[in-house]
Amino acid sequence: MQNKTKILFIGDIVGRPGREAVQNYLVDNNKKQEYDFIIANIENASHGFGLTKKNHDELISYGINCMTSGNHIWDKKDILTYIDESEVLIRPNNYHKSAQGVGYRIFEDKNIIVLNFLGRTFMPPIDCPFVSLECAMDEINKITNTKDKIILIDFHAEASAEKQCFAKYAFDKYSISAFVGTHTHVQTADERVINGCAYITDVGYCGSKNSVIGMEFESSYKRLLTSINERFDVETTPPYVLNACEIIFEGNIAQSIKRITFEYNKEDVSNEEN
Repeated sequence: MQNKTKILFIGDIVGRPGREAVQNYLVDNNKKQEYDFIIANIENASHGFGLTKKNHDELISYGINCMTSGNHIWDKKDILTYIDESEVLIRPNNYHKSAQGVGYRIFEDKNIIVLNFLGRTFMPPIDCPFVSLECAMDEINKITNTKDKIILIDFHAEASAEKQCFAKYAFDKYSISAFVGTHTHVQTADERVINGCAYITDVGYCGSKNSVIGMEFESSYKRLLTSINERFDVETTPPYVLNACEIIFEGNIAQSIKRITFEYNKEDVSNEEN
């Protein structure tokens, strides 16, 4: 019988409330022991935009094995001081080749390859993710044998249609094992396994439950009302929610994918740093 692997993918972590929800789920409730590998999208983990070195190390201490990101990866400038040294962090592969960091990681000890791409529909200009995937897989196939490895893609994109199309292309051409969408912060109810590939359009987010995708209502409302770039502030009012998905593989073939929604209640901490 082939080995079974249980992977947890955690949706976009938004500020301190998101980090605390992750800590409570993985550490306080001892859930990290249930998984062979844990991935999280961290592009909003520090004050809602980007990732500091301090929070990078904090999330590793909770048991996260790999961090994917998105269009906010560069928002905290100290990312440039440590992204090349991190052994777990991935930035989207379809940034220009001169960008610091890496767009995929091969975890040989776990037989897992994780790739990260940005969509182009309703998103900032970026290189084509389809071409970027082809280039990445060409590189990876020169480094390692992909035949028996779990290949997982985090596609950080706005449009559901673009996610569905990219997933089908990636599976048809490279027989990927799992495709997880991020960025919208809204967990979709379309998880399924198609011919051995696990799929979900968006895994959701981690942050304040009563928020606008993790942000305060007032600043979000003003920005939509006036079309002026009002500063977004992270909502810190409990309860906090963790959105994730659990994928079980037999060898490199997905057997099941399950959505997870976990709620964490605590005292009001609205005055704490977010």
